[in-house]
Amino acid sequence: MMNRVTLVGRLTNDPELRYTPNGVGVCTFTLAVNRPFTNQNGDREADFIRVVVWRKAAESTAEYLKKGNLAGVDGRLQTRSYEKNGQRFFITEVVASSVQFLEPKGSRNRSQQQSKSNQRDPFADEGEPIEIPDSDLPF
Repeated sequence: MMNRVTLVGRLTNDPELRYTPNGVGVCTFTLAVNRPFTNQNGDREADFIRVVVWRKAAESTAEYLKKGNLAGVDGRLQTRSYEKNGQRFFITEVVASSVQFLEPKGSRNRSQQQSKSNQRDPFADEGEPIEIPDSDLPF
């Protein structure tokens, strides 16, 4: 039998790191994965998949991944259930065996900085004196 899942998507929120009573790290996050087709309106839809990472990988994931980062997840599908107020709930999630960070650290900040630097600053000093007529001065 085989149970294997491979996903690539963006985190919808910052990963949440917790520890079991025995000190084992467990990190959870939701990955938005685009569907390979568009709906009837031509819009792209996404699936929002809960991912669980354990031990050292959990700590690394929580430290280096943030909301919006592109990540690859390899693992297995797991279904569990619990009961609350007499009603049974089922949860399906991916238990990751590995998480790949698919963007260099700080790349989202760098791309934002580059787009800002590409815009011409009208107040940049080009070595020439700026002439302002007296009628433009507020005093």
